[in-house]
Amino acid sequence: MDISAKLTEEFNLRPDHVQNILKLLDEGNTIPFIARYRKEMTGAIDDQVLRALNDRYEYLTNLQKRKEEVAKAITEQEKMTDEIQAAIDAALTLTEVEDIYRPFKQKKKTRASVAIEKGLQPLAELILEQACEPNKEAEKYIDPEKGVNTTDEAIAGAKDIIAEIVSDNAELRKKLRALLENHGEMQVKLVKDDDRGTYAMYADYSELIPEIKNHRILAINRGEKEDCLKAKIYFEPDIAKRVCVAKYIKNKTEKECAKLIEEAADDAYDRLIEPSIQREVRAILTDRASEQAIKMFEVNLRPLLLQPPVKGKVTLGLDPGYRTGCKVAVVDETGKVLDTSVIYPVPPKNDIEGSKKIVKALIEKHKVDIISIGNGTASKETEIFVADLLKEIDANVSYAVVNEAGASVYSASPLAVEEFPDYDLTLRSAISIARRLQDPLSELIKIDPKSIGVGQYQHDMDKKRLDGVLGGVLEDCVNSVGVDLNTASVSLLKYVAGLNAGIAKNIVLYREENGKFTQRNQLLKVSKLGEKAYEQCAGFLRIPDGKNIMDNTAVHPESYKKAEKLLSLFGYGEEDIRLRKLDELPAKVKAYGEDKAAQYCELDKATMNDIITELVKPGRDIRDSLPQRQLRKDIMGIEDLSVGMEVEGTVRNVIDFGAFVDIGVHQDGLVHISEITDKYIRHPSDVLKVGQQVRAVIISLDKGKQRIGLSLKQAKKQAN
Repeated sequence: MDISAKLTEEFNLRPDHVQNILKLLDEGNTIPFIARYRKEMTGAIDDQVLRALNDRYEYLTNLQKRKEEVAKAITEQEKMTDEIQAAIDAALTLTEVEDIYRPFKQKKKTRASVAIEKGLQPLAELILEQACEPNKEAEKYIDPEKGVNTTDEAIAGAKDIIAEIVSDNAELRKKLRALLENHGEMQVKLVKDDDRGTYAMYADYSELIPEIKNHRILAINRGEKEDCLKAKIYFEPDIAKRVCVAKYIKNKTEKECAKLIEEAADDAYDRLIEPSIQREVRAILTDRASEQAIKMFEVNLRPLLLQPPVKGKVTLGLDPGYRTGCKVAVVDETGKVLDTSVIYPVPPKNDIEGSKKIVKALIEKHKVDIISIGNGTASKETEIFVADLLKEIDANVSYAVVNEAGASVYSASPLAVEEFPDYDLTLRSAISIARRLQDPLSELIKIDPKSIGVGQYQHDMDKKRLDGVLGGVLEDCVNSVGVDLNTASVSLLKYVAGLNAGIAKNIVLYREENGKFTQRNQLLKVSKLGEKAYEQCAGFLRIPDGKNIMDNTAVHPESYKKAEKLLSLFGYGEEDIRLRKLDELPAKVKAYGEDKAAQYCELDKATMNDIITELVKPGRDIRDSLPQRQLRKDIMGIEDLSVGMEVEGTVRNVIDFGAFVDIGVHQDGLVHISEITDKYIRHPSDVLKVGQQVRAVIISLDKGKQRIGLSLKQAKKQAN
């Protein structure tokens, strides 16, 4: 199999670009490095396409390896034929390869293997060839010493052998699997009710396999795991059995053999094929649904991590709670803890006045700019308390509600203990809530992505696959933003291309022992950080006040001299970068000719334009160009809402059937996929992203059940 050619076809890329990518991957280069610094070799494809290509490359490599292993095993048994080798070469999936290998595997004791030990295989082969009179031929195989006492026993054993031959036929299994996938029906029964009625819709449920949604597959799987549901894929057995029989009966006039073959094929389907194919198709559906769920987790996590930071603000974090009170932490502009406290503005204590006194004093003492409120238990009551308090003070203070998912997980983690040994876990949670408003990426990176709350059924996914995909998202986000080499934590540094937790710790240790880094090339003095790791990581690490201004950009050290050549071509120097006097550089390059300038500087055009962008704005943060977080000074309750009202909100989570939107009340509203736009969309994620600001019209309201239905397309119509 020509893997490079297959990837070229599947990803619709140029052959030379695919070959370059595979070479770069095989040489140990990281995805972020390839995406950013090897654009001329890849056609400038982005990191997400690179990851998808890398995943497929790994699968095809494993497929090729397995094909070779199977071919070798069959050859060693001296059973290889041109037909079998051709089937192996043509196999497109690991399942198809295993089907081919199935007849040659060493099996446990089966009814067929017992019959073979009794010497009945020749009889089975004659019956399959329809080349004998079965009863007459079976008399030759009667042997009491081998346990064959009658012709009926001989024929029964021969049928067991035929049943296994039918079951092991790779082509037949592939055909039957396709029939179940394309024409089967998922049938589900409720066998035990759960207290919440979670599986009520599946009490008596059936749906054709091609039509069933991925999230329903995962819901059914979880219901089975919790012993609430019983599910099976139904396909008309008579049709399946006819397919099996048709494969082997060559001459219907030889009725005696044909009848035995039909009986054996029916037995093969009922006893061997159908249970096995059921499991395989369920596994295919689960894998497909899991991949979609993981994809949605990836799609939601990326914008959450890349939320614009609220920079330069002294922040007061509130972790709401009832009985244990609301934990308070004030942090300065850099995230350093200035003060902590506990207030009780909600039931059961309802100490509103005492709580106001404490918060007002903290705001005045530390010149607080903004309040960050966690959206968990007692969040609504705490938000009302804050909104009322802000009306009573003469200061420009606003607040934002942040997703506190994972804050409690972080606060109890060894990392949190190491960071804040003098604070209990409840106060650590308040600190995290304050910091995740200031710099979401730096704070959320400390938490297992599965605890951040932007996915569904994440605990049912293959852990290795989910961790791999989410780790890729973390890596892409960290490297696209860049990391301050002198302030970054180990948690952040370990996601920089080319680094790992061990090297990240060594960087922090070097920093503590030798003071701040002043040049990127000092990284080569860090223990276990060699030339290859330096090549991969250097461009993503920033030194804001370093000796070389380019160390505070995404320009890679390998291109410094070429960048200087570009600057000198247009009469600029390093000081012009520092003083931000390069606004006219892009226009000058265009007037001169981009191709001509790139050739003069020995750069490809894509890399040259990246360098220009970085030199014009050194230290730029890509997140600053994204829509900013919505800050509030007042609050609405669900009782203030009415059908037809237009509201503003922030997309909290995108799912297969719609999106949940935070509109400033305790309960998120649901926008069904049918209410997103009048245009056809394949999936809500085609239009919506976590953190996106939207306008919506309330189309349904159930205040008792705290349910809010929203429409984006109606809001758009009203605006027009």
